[in-house]
Amino acid sequence: MAEPSGDRAAAADAAAAADGPDAPGTAEPLFDRVALIGIGLIGSSLARAIRRYRLARTITVAARTEASCAKARDLGLCDLVGTDLGPIVAGADLVVLCTPVGVYAEVATAIAPHLAPGAIVTDVGSVKQLVVRDVAPLLPAGVHLVPAHPVAGTEHSGPEAGFAELFEGRWCILTPAPGTNEASVERVAALWRGCRSMIELMDPKHHDVVLAITSHLPHLIAYTIVGTAVDLEEQTRAEVIKFAAAGFRDFTRIAASDPVMWRDIFLNNREAVLDVIQRFNEDLTALQRAIRWGEGEALFDLFTRTREIRRSIIEARQA
Repeated sequence: MAEPSGDRAAAADAAAAADGPDAPGTAEPLFDRVALIGIGLIGSSLARAIRRYRLARTITVAARTEASCAKARDLGLCDLVGTDLGPIVAGADLVVLCTPVGVYAEVATAIAPHLAPGAIVTDVGSVKQLVVRDVAPLLPAGVHLVPAHPVAGTEHSGPEAGFAELFEGRWCILTPAPGTNEASVERVAALWRGCRSMIELMDPKHHDVVLAITSHLPHLIAYTIVGTAVDLEEQTRAEVIKFAAAGFRDFTRIAASDPVMWRDIFLNNREAVLDVIQRFNEDLTALQRAIRWGEGEALFDLFTRTREIRRSIIEARQA
């Protein structure tokens, strides 16, 4: 059942209006009604950014449980919230899938009969070929699909974890299929620009390869390293936690990410992930050999090259 969030939404609007010149709004909202399916870290951050920058007149939210609905209502994230997808997407000119990618097909099936003609469907998932495979065939004619991936996040999850600044200065990658309505692509791009993101257009398959290297493999390594620590003898494990250095602490932060989301990412980008794991294993074997045979110059060269990558990321303000 969908319920209005009451005075809290109005309070949020008033707070946004009081934000001043550091949070300017658009003269006219980009969208009349935006529906968010899912209200975790990304969904709640997007709701906050839409509120702050006045990117839509109305925000509706579909959550999985009544408890999540209550939290969204208490936080003033939307004007209407409920667990029934139909009333949430009805009349929306933009629908954003903010669920784990593994349920995209289920969600698309549920919302398809309720989508308004000319509506735009987009998403925030980290795997893009899946959107073409699981969502596109289920949408009715006249509804435009513009897949998107805001490359931003933290290890925290849930409606209370979101914040409007999450997307500022970060890239949002759009992966529309050839022939997608250009005006719809531009409207989705404008939404993310309104959230203070930078826009990049990319082929879905290429996106999945790039993200397998820059995001999916690092998470897999983090889960593995922390899992190895968990499997140590009890006394050693206690010392690992007690004397954790910065490197290990960084891995535990990454490994604390939403397990459902990352399970679905690995299962749905398996080809690209398996390819990059194979490459990583080959590089790890070469590094193992250099350590075994005391090849200091090879180690120094590798560490010098990787240090430059870190400096480049800092210079690009993506650190």
